[in-house]
Amino acid sequence: MSRVWDIPVHDSTRVRDVRVAAEAACAVAGLGVHRAAAAALVATELATNLLKHAGGGRVVINLVGESGTATQAAGTCGATEVARATEVAGASAASEASAIHEASAISECSDRRVQIVSVDHGPGIDDVAAAMRDGYTTADSSLGAGLGACLRVSDDFDLHSRRDRGTVAVARIGAVPAAQHGAPRGRAAGPRVGGINLSLARAEHSGDAFGWTRSGPLLTLLLADGLGHGVRAAHASSAAVDELRRLVALPPTDILRRLDARLRKTRGAAVAVAQLDDDAGQLCFAGVGNVGGRLRTGAGWQPLVSHPGIVGAHFPATVPLQQVPWTAESLLVLHSDGLPGRWTPPDDPGLLAHDPAVVAAVALRDASSAASPLRDDTSVAVLCPDRRTDPHDRLP
Repeated sequence: MSRVWDIPVHDSTRVRDVRVAAEAACAVAGLGVHRAAAAALVATELATNLLKHAGGGRVVINLVGESGTATQAAGTCGATEVARATEVAGASAASEASAIHEASAISECSDRRVQIVSVDHGPGIDDVAAAMRDGYTTADSSLGAGLGACLRVSDDFDLHSRRDRGTVAVARIGAVPAAQHGAPRGRAAGPRVGGINLSLARAEHSGDAFGWTRSGPLLTLLLADGLGHGVRAAHASSAAVDELRRLVALPPTDILRRLDARLRKTRGAAVAVAQLDDDAGQLCFAGVGNVGGRLRTGAGWQPLVSHPGIVGAHFPATVPLQQVPWTAESLLVLHSDGLPGRWTPPDDPGLLAHDPAVVAAVALRDASSAASPLRDDTSVAVLCPDRRTDPHDRLP
């Protein structure tokens, strides 16, 4: 299930709320006391910065998997939870919510990380390099830790700031401190996956979900939008992501057909599947329902359009397959219909070198505003080449 902690930060009382949410997320993820303390420090510093430097903003906390895709591991979790959810599918809404909540607490994967995203529409940071120095602060009420400490204690940390557009910061904290992940590597190694997931009206669970899995040179990214909202929508999208593990060797259109059978006992979902063949340098895309994507190529942004229908309810007779080249400069954005229909992809070339979750959060921020809030559960997933030079994210 896609757990979401979404906290608006517009006064000092919300800083505590952000810290408590980070600690709660660490408890669900099964992180130890020291890693939970690191997450609490990062969350508190980011929330304080929102108030002092941006006039407010929001902090979104998700549970995510590994962003690097070089290994055979999958960036998805929740098999036990989905199985339990299936058992209670015929129960009342209240009973189902209780059972799924219980399963959620016991079925998180050991490699699950707490992702803390800070988003604002503020003036931006004039000197990012100075702001990233450990201990740097301009606010008397700050912890004095600064963004440099966030960088140091997080497994991954990245920040994008643009004058008069705002700042997005992303931190991920897992069970193992970043310093123990291994020695720096001399070159990038394959693509990375990241994203952000928000629920309508700040509900506990989002009806959207995304995940990836790898089989040899094939990397498959799936994004699902369960029909409607709430626990039953989350059940449908989680079932789609969980089933992906068993279908990774199939092409996208066959994956969608198999998912249609799997989701027949759920509400159904809109599902987009993108499959990258590293060896062939080719990306294949297929989707059913109101989900879609954009692909950045040398010529600009190309739309990836899904076919009408519902996976698990009204599956179309044919599903078109799009095939496009994938290069070192490509970038893929998959999104649910929570984004406006004519949203504009980010136009900052420097953004492409950042963490994929930063790219996703910037796209989501720029597609909404206080006057035009998100109208649905909303998820954005990004696939991009790994441009890091060591296991820890660095600013370009």
